[in-house]
Amino acid sequence: MINFHEIPKLRDSLSYLFIQYAIVDRKDNAIEFIQEDGRVMVPIAALCVLMLGPGTSISHAAVKVLAENGVTILWVGEDVTRCYAQGLGETRKAYHLLRQAELVSDTSLRERVVKNMYRFRFSDIADANVSLQQLRGMEGARVKNAYSLASKKYNVHWHGRNYNRGEWDYADPINRALSAANALLNGICHAAIVSGGYSTALGFIHTGKQLSFVYDIADLYKAELTIPTAFEIVGQSSQDIEKRVREKCRERFRESRLLQKILPDIDHLLEIDDPSEENFGVEPEPELWEELY
Repeated sequence: MINFHEIPKLRDSLSYLFIQYAIVDRKDNAIEFIQEDGRVMVPIAALCVLMLGPGTSISHAAVKVLAENGVTILWVGEDVTRCYAQGLGETRKAYHLLRQAELVSDTSLRERVVKNMYRFRFSDIADANVSLQQLRGMEGARVKNAYSLASKKYNVHWHGRNYNRGEWDYADPINRALSAANALLNGICHAAIVSGGYSTALGFIHTGKQLSFVYDIADLYKAELTIPTAFEIVGQSSQDIEKRVREKCRERFRESRLLQKILPDIDHLLEIDDPSEENFGVEPEPELWEELY
C-alpha cells in the first residue's frame, strides 16, 4: 500500500528541466535523455515540470512514468518561446476547482478575489475601502517602477514591452530575456495550479483564455523574480540570453522558495481555509469502472 505521506510534495520539488535535441526514454522508475555526447539519468519523483524543446522524441513509457509521478510535460518551441501543448497533473479531486468556479461565477465574490490579488502585491495596504480602480492604478505604477529600477540598476536601456513572436530574433535583448523568464514562470505556475486541482482557464483578472489563471498567479511574482532577473542577465551580456535566463531563473526560483509559496498563496487568495472534501460535497469514487455505466 502507498504511504501518501512519503510522496514528494510540490513545495519540495525541483522547478523544471528543459531538454532539446534528445531522445527521452524510461529507465527503471526514472527517465534518461540521450544525446550525441552521452546519456543522463533524471530522477523524476521530485521534478515539477519537464519542458521538451525542438528535436526531442519521447517514448510512451517515459510519458507514462512522468504522469504517474505528477510531472507536468510542456512541449515548447526554441528557447521556450512558444508553448504548443501540455500534459495533465496527477490530481483527481475537484474541491479546489469547485471553489474556484464558485468564486469566478459570482460578480461580488470575483471582485473580492481580484482585490485580494492586487493587495497581495502591497503588504502595507490595510484599508479595505481602497477601490478596485485605485488598486489597478497602484499595480500599474508598481510594475512601471520595477522596470525603471531594474533598468537603472543594471544599466539596460528600456523602451517598453514590445516584441513580435513571429520575428523573435528581431526583438531587443531585454524583451527576449523578459519573454524567456516569464515563459518559465508561467510553466511553474501552470504545474502548481494543476497539481493543486485548480483550473488554468478560470481566471479572475485575466479572462477568456485557457491559461488565464496561470497569468493571474504568475503576475504575483514577476516584479520580484523575472523582471530583475531578465535585466541582470542582459546587463551582463547580450550573448546566449535565453540559456542564461533559464539558468538564472532556476536559481532565483529556488532561492525565493517559489514552489513552497504558490499553492498556499492561491489558497489564501481564494480564501480556502479548510479544503476538506466534505465542504464541497465530494462523493466517493466507484470501486469499479463498470459502475459508472
